Amino acid sequence: MSTLSKQDFPPHLKEIFEAVQAIAQTLKISQVAALCRASEADIIRGWDAIKDAVNPRIHTFIATSDLHMTYKLAMEPSQVLEQAVKSVRLAASYTDNVEFSAEDGSRSDPAFLCKVFEAAIDAGATTINLPDTVGYAIPEEFGELVKYVMKNTPNMNKAVLSVHCHNDLGLATSNTLAAIKAGARQVEVTINGIGERAGNTSLEEVVMSLHTRPNFFPQTTSIDTRRIYPTSRLVSMITGILIQPNRAIVGANAFAHEAGIHQDGVLKNPMTYEIMKPETIGLNKNNLVLGKHSGRHALNSHIQEIGYNLSKEELDIVFEKFKRLADKKKSIQDEDIEALINEGVLRSSEVFKLEYIHVLSGNTVFPTASVKLSINGRPAQGATEGNGPIDAVYNIISKLTRTKSELLRFTISALTEGTDAQGEVTVRLQEDGIIALGKGADPDIIIASALAYINGLNRLEYLKKHPVVKPENL
Repeated sequence: MSTLSKQDFPPHLKEIFEAVQAIAQTLKISQVAALCRASEADIIRGWDAIKDAVNPRIHTFIATSDLHMTYKLAMEPSQVLEQAVKSVRLAASYTDNVEFSAEDGSRSDPAFLCKVFEAAIDAGATTINLPDTVGYAIPEEFGELVKYVMKNTPNMNKAVLSVHCHNDLGLATSNTLAAIKAGARQVEVTINGIGERAGNTSLEEVVMSLHTRPNFFPQTTSIDTRRIYPTSRLVSMITGILIQPNRAIVGANAFAHEAGIHQDGVLKNPMTYEIMKPETIGLNKNNLVLGKHSGRHALNSHIQEIGYNLSKEELDIVFEKFKRLADKKKSIQDEDIEALINEGVLRSSEVFKLEYIHVLSGNTVFPTASVKLSINGRPAQGATEGNGPIDAVYNIISKLTRTKSELLRFTISALTEGTDAQGEVTVRLQEDGIIALGKGADPDIIIASALAYINGLNRLEYLKKHPVVKPENL
């Protein structure tokens, strides 16, 4: 059986191959799936990436709606059916763990769906996935479609029915729960509901719906719900996608009670206004307050509670930054600690490093910024003016680094309450089609802005050398 090595890849795919391969070789319990178009080249390359996994899965897909078959694939239904069977057979020659998806399934002809699914199962698929690719379905409608597919696919008893929903109408979780009620036994979800366009079905919403309403959903999962909150925070930090305060389950306000009648009820019995205990999702209610007198052990204990395991060297870096911050703030919150971890541990390799910054601003002077950077270990400094202090800082950093990037987005938020709160700045930069996210946090918002810009420039430099191509989504 022939294979394609990573050396055969176009340069822009090599990094993706190596990342998937590393994941497959590292995880010892989870299944690792390679998502592949219904093509020989994709399936061969996908298998090469995951073949060392403990339980590798090939997930292949092709569109089945009239709209996609006509305008995207330019294929007749009979050709789509033939290609689906051919691809599943090839995948099954590598592993008996094969998933087949009918892209745009919710807008496909139900009878044709069942025909394709039946053929895919006969060809070796052990999981059949019904996607709502464009978030078009309505829960009642989607539940009925799941029932129809299960009833009218003769050999469905030989496979597990899965669903994959998008959130374009805000119904991804509702559709997924309707599918579970109708008989689906695998659901494809993401942390914080991140994904293409409006996102995918939220893992935390589905898991906690099953957990909270066992009287309605007898199905269970093996997910440790206490890991939900720390995992959610970690994903938010790494991706730079902020969690809206009123987001279900993991939002900052999800267990907050401001109205007096709510507070009174919760004090008497939390279940009056809380249908879930915060501890169930791993939300730490420990009253331990971290401040300038806190030691390394207390800090490390708290870091572990919010979901991080740092090496001794990483802890040393964060502890040093923690002590400096504690001199400026009376108490340190979880969000502050996460920002310190991001600042000290999770940043990309630095080409540019901030040495010092001095800003002059006011209503009677021209805003001016003086900045000194280390660029690949060599000093560079200068000063310039701007429309405001942050604009002046960005102008001189841009000049010193000679960046050609464009600033697409600049946002500021307070990590915690109070005038001494750390300000967190997020920037999005673009250069030659490459987009990089930068984040910085500091009680001084001007310094935070400089750190975010420099972080974004560093990530941009990294991405120039390690291009990433966005995989095609269902």
